[in-house]
Amino acid sequence: MNSIQNFLHQTFYGNTIADWSISLVIVLGAVMLARMVYWFLNRIVHRVTQKTESRLDDVLLGTSKEPLVFIVAILSSWYGFERLQFNEEVDGLFRAVYHFLISVGATWLLVRTVDAAISFFLVPITKKTDSDFDNQLLPVVQKGTKSVLWVLGIIVALNNAGYNVSAIIAGMGIGGFAFAMAAKDTISNIFGGFTIFTDKPFKMNDRIKINGFDGTIVEIGLRSTRLRTLENRIVTIPNSTFTAGLVENISQEPHRKVVMKLGLIYDSTPEQMELAMNTLSSIHATVEGLEGSKSIGFTDFGDFSLGITYIYFIKRGADVLGVKSELNLKILAEFKKNNLEMAFPTQTIYTKK
Repeated sequence: MNSIQNFLHQTFYGNTIADWSISLVIVLGAVMLARMVYWFLNRIVHRVTQKTESRLDDVLLGTSKEPLVFIVAILSSWYGFERLQFNEEVDGLFRAVYHFLISVGATWLLVRTVDAAISFFLVPITKKTDSDFDNQLLPVVQKGTKSVLWVLGIIVALNNAGYNVSAIIAGMGIGGFAFAMAAKDTISNIFGGFTIFTDKPFKMNDRIKINGFDGTIVEIGLRSTRLRTLENRIVTIPNSTFTAGLVENISQEPHRKVVMKLGLIYDSTPEQMELAMNTLSSIHATVEGLEGSKSIGFTDFGDFSLGITYIYFIKRGADVLGVKSELNLKILAEFKKNNLEMAFPTQTIYTKK
């Protein structure tokens, strides 16, 4: 018995073997406690959350149980080593390690919670929208948020561990400035993508005009947007172009305005000019794709014709070419029927004898 007591009271690295044994038991107990907490969360608490109507508690439990178990294990084992006596250098090292690990555990828990909240609240919203841009943007936002939180968490952990993080932050600032200068075009395009997402100057399948290109939007990306032109060619446009230039969204026009110039020969009488304008008014009422409003007038004496201006509006969503063709065919037929002769460029030369 005395030999066992003598053995336990032997000093090893400044602490008796009995103290080392008790601390080891405490650490093993901390590991067992962590496993019990994990089992309790995974079995008991999980069954309770499954019975609730909300899925939020299930999501939060599924994402937070590992960080919680990690924090419990660290805090419990901390007591086991704290009771041992070391010199100031070793004590400072253990204290720094534990402070660092606790901060990492708290950051892990925060990152998991924020990621779960984004997945629970924002993902269902983006699935209901017609645009594909927000579906592409959300993963970038998730990864960016997690990266920022981890960077801040590591900085706080190093600070808690006793390291001077001012030099680290200063170095990150210089490196970030250099990176921003090298990637300014990419950053500008990404901000342009955010502008498209927030201001929504257009959406998928809209027809737009920008920088001389006229076509339909087929893809909206984070850095660039693809446009299918009227020639059926794909044009890739950097998103920064949409913030710096003027975008004309043709698909959002309430109707298509058309200005038609008609010219009758100079031999036409005032009665024929009046008949021509009345004929245009009558034809307007028979074309289904036209708006009710119109403007018709005898506007000018041209070089070789008497000019009539006919302004009409094609309904939104109507076949523009089809409506124009139908209208023009009816005008041609009615003008011929009423002997209204359209002018063409002519020149009369008078000579003196």
